[in-house]
Amino acid sequence: MPDTAGGWTVYGERPAYDNPWVRVQLVDVEAPDGNRFEYHVVELARIAVALIVNDRDQVLLLHKYRFPTDQWGYEMPGGMVDDGEESPISAARETAEESGWQVHGEPEHLLSIEPLPGQVRARVDAYLWRGAEHVGDPTDPEEVGDIEWVDIARIPELVVQGQVLGAATAAVLLYYFSTRHSAR
Repeated sequence: MPDTAGGWTVYGERPAYDNPWVRVQLVDVEAPDGNRFEYHVVELARIAVALIVNDRDQVLLLHKYRFPTDQWGYEMPGGMVDDGEESPISAARETAEESGWQVHGEPEHLLSIEPLPGQVRARVDAYLWRGAEHVGDPTDPEEVGDIEWVDIARIPELVVQGQVLGAATAAVLLYYFSTRHSAR
């Protein structure tokens, strides 16, 4: 049974490529203008990220290199949500693995976004913690970066200068920056 929404009719989909990190789906659709075709949709694993703020209004960021885009920049700690794992648990686990900082207290869900909804399904869930404890060195050698506490006041400048990597990291940091006084 086709599903219709927003003028688009979806008749079904089939995988073109599938692995644990990325899947390409061929979606049989009819566009609002009546044309029917297969549309390529990329699906990425669900991601959970942690925004950790200390009492000096600084955020914990990783400064790292990303070879696919040949860029150095800042990211929040986070990663894939494992099967059967809740998103905030994933964000906390990934933070400890990537930074050596263990969050404490209950997280606040900030937002969930789809950064490229025209062609990509890539949900990112972002959680806020207001404190963490340094428990040791990072344990995930593939995700290690320089760990920095960055003044939140620098965030807009870093985003404009292209020093923040990824739409999700930029969106979460700018959201927090714009709402931080009302969020307390």
